[in-house]
Amino acid sequence: MKTKVLKINPAVPEPEKIAEAARVVRQGGLVIFPTETVYGIAADSNNPKAMERLSQVKRRKEDKQYTIHVAQRGIVDNYSNYTQPNLYKLIDKYWPGPLTVILPAKQEGQTVGIRMPDHTIALRLVEESGCTIAAPSANLQGKKAPTNLMEAMEDLDGQVDLAIDGGPVEFGISSTIVDFTKPKPTVTREGVISQCDVDRTVNKKVVLFVCTGNSCRSVMAEYLLKARLIGRDDVEVISAGTNVFFKSAASQETIAVLRGRGIDAAMHIAKPLGRIMLRKADLIIAMTRVHRTQILDHVPYVENRVYLLKEFCHQPAGGDLDLDVPDPIGQPHSAYGECLLTIHEAVEKIVELL
Repeated sequence: MKTKVLKINPAVPEPEKIAEAARVVRQGGLVIFPTETVYGIAADSNNPKAMERLSQVKRRKEDKQYTIHVAQRGIVDNYSNYTQPNLYKLIDKYWPGPLTVILPAKQEGQTVGIRMPDHTIALRLVEESGCTIAAPSANLQGKKAPTNLMEAMEDLDGQVDLAIDGGPVEFGISSTIVDFTKPKPTVTREGVISQCDVDRTVNKKVVLFVCTGNSCRSVMAEYLLKARLIGRDDVEVISAGTNVFFKSAASQETIAVLRGRGIDAAMHIAKPLGRIMLRKADLIIAMTRVHRTQILDHVPYVENRVYLLKEFCHQPAGGDLDLDVPDPIGQPHSAYGECLLTIHEAVEKIVELL
């Protein structure tokens, strides 16, 4: 019996066709689908019969692991307790994309391979399926991975329940595999991402400044530090707000005081504080103790990377220390100038540490 083929538009996938393919996966079937690298076979990894059949179709040993496909970066935490910033630096840069990461699994002594493909059909299929998708390449073990549906169907027609024709793939080679269980993140299968790319990404220091609206204090800190690090490509400087709900520019007063230092922040767009952002940062600098608490509410295990900005400033001897940087929003222009001076002092100290 021939496999049913669904032709789906990769630019705008038809929802009813994606829903049909996802239903097949949920019911224990096998579905060929496109990614940006090669064509794969989707199966419900929590369905023993589906996984047994997948191994039979692939002619692969049943104890060999299959890569899990996800549709969101944060879902990696569902499968592994790995918390080092190097992982989040890499997936923040290359996901969705041709990167598979090997991590220690939550089950003691086991590993798990995870990938977030950069293909609309693949992502929609993973989301719609509502289950954990195992997805090896759509070829028999030992054969070349297929770059279009015709190649996949040469050996698999009649062996799977459904096949999606999404046209030719972008890269035509399998994803790069990076093993995080080794002493350093190591490429064990090179695709379009090289070991040099990996090293450059994971070795870059990430500094994150956090305030409320990402329109004043954290913006000053980000742009002052960037100005001091011109010519260096080993540090990434970013900022975010704990209370950002829509895209907005920096305040006009912030733009003005930075312009007085020869720094242009007119194109800044406020960013909401996110978990991946926190996880990838080597140094997280909060403007107030409230912000620090909010950060740890998001991701508790980054506690040893979080500091208050005024901890980098000179503190007078004696008396209670006020380590909060006041919010200048709604205050006179002079308040922005005073805020900038405080932040500048801290930034100079941070530069020395970097």
